[in-house]
Amino acid sequence: MEKAFLEAIAPVIEAGLKEDVNTGDLTTDLLIAADTQTTAVFIAKADGIAAGLPVAEAVFRKLDPNVSFEYAVKDGEHVSKGQLMATITGTYRALLTGERLALNFLQRMSGIATATAQYVEAVKNFDTKILDTRKTVPGLRLLDKYAVKAGGGTNHRIGLYDMVMIKDNHISV
Repeated sequence: MEKAFLEAIAPVIEAGLKEDVNTGDLTTDLLIAADTQTTAVFIAKADGIAAGLPVAEAVFRKLDPNVSFEYAVKDGEHVSKGQLMATITGTYRALLTGERLALNFLQRMSGIATATAQYVEAVKNFDTKILDTRKTVPGLRLLDKYAVKAGGGTNHRIGLYDMVMIKDNHISV
């Protein structure tokens, strides 16, 4: 994942952490010593296309810059149920605090990539591309579009600023 993309989605990660963690993970901070280290894994819960691993890594790195994130698969690769996707080593606090946000990104993006791949497969014998849309949840557009590409789809315009597209509303005016 390119540096510019990670910089562009940093506010999304920050907002997710602010929403979920806010001033801290009270339970984890109370029960787990700050320097306690552990290793965790991401395992695929279903067959599909991996997408969002670098986003999950960015969540953990925001909480612990020294976290080790080892990829077993790359975004865009098919995974089978039960397959190891990544191994993460860092402080227990960082891993426990960031797990839900990291998983939410990973699950959403892998779901989009998997659905996209199914549509791409369905039209593979035709001169057809599966395009995405800008009809996304506010703030998540770049993540959704990244996931579409991971699934083999093609990104259409990112926003109103990067392509002319005359629609019926324009014609009726």
